Amino acid sequence: MERRRTEPTASFDTTGLTRVAGFVDLQVNGGFGHDFTHDPSTIWAVAEELPKTGVTAFLPTIITSPPEVRDEALAVLTSGPPCGFTGATPIGLHLEGPMITIPGAHPPAFVETTASPGGLSREDGVAMVTLAPELPGAINTIVELVARGILVSLGHSRASYSEARAAADAGATLGTHLFNAMGGVTARHPGLAGFLLTDPRMRFGLIADDVHVHPASVRLAHEAAGERLVLITDATAATGRGSGAFDLGDRTVVARGGVIRNEEGALAGSVLTMDVAVRNLMAATGCSLERAAAAASTIPTSALGLSERDDAVFLDDGGNVVATVVDGRLAFLAETHRLRS
Repeated sequence: MERRRTEPTASFDTTGLTRVAGFVDLQVNGGFGHDFTHDPSTIWAVAEELPKTGVTAFLPTIITSPPEVRDEALAVLTSGPPCGFTGATPIGLHLEGPMITIPGAHPPAFVETTASPGGLSREDGVAMVTLAPELPGAINTIVELVARGILVSLGHSRASYSEARAAADAGATLGTHLFNAMGGVTARHPGLAGFLLTDPRMRFGLIADDVHVHPASVRLAHEAAGERLVLITDATAATGRGSGAFDLGDRTVVARGGVIRNEEGALAGSVLTMDVAVRNLMAATGCSLERAAAAASTIPTSALGLSERDDAVFLDDGGNVVATVVDGRLAFLAETHRLRS
């Protein structure tokens, strides 16, 4: 949901800081103790916390679940923020599933074996759908979803290179968390990952937490794709909370040592924040702060087909968030001595 611009509530000293566009996260399952699929009403609570990490806009992500969960999340967005809200802007839902073939941490009971656009539309609040292009009906579904203004991302999929290419021909333009929940690249079978790395039409999300993707593979993806790489967090309820047991949909996952796993031992989201992802991209590739920040801001904004937002993040030389401005309003300031009266 977009909010109209308002006047800044405060001004602050920006000496020594680098201003970049506000971070836009296309995959946020929850955070700070809350999981959107388990309880969609917590979207606004998490949105209030995200500016601490430089995120000014995001896609609340609902994993594979019954349709009523999606409907409840859409109703939360439609109802708007609570009175006095200051935080990141949820700009539409990301439905990750249920049209997938590799469940990963998603509950298999709700996975659909055929693809259909159903009643999904951008007008109603669905901004992005992750699906597996090899499912029966997937190509026609992609065509229809794109016609309705929805960004289609390929993921949780065993698709071959040719199946992925057919999906791109139908209008898909993104890949969901490169290398994770998709087949690997081999000499004769590049698969979905190989397609995403080499087709110039495609951007792809990448979880740069040094857990989901090795730093050397981050560097490979960056060198192969350049400005087609989009940083995402895949953040979960454990983000900002540390170790312990947390909800992920209707299941319990455990965070320990910065790694989240489900009962079967599979990775189940991350504890990553976007400011850390930016710093990790810099460390893995040697790219500049501005270049890494673009992968978290202007590139995902472009992927969504949105115009530039009136948002900004002010970073110190180490890439740490000092201040965040959302829609012209100061949403976070780490160093209060910078406030001007």
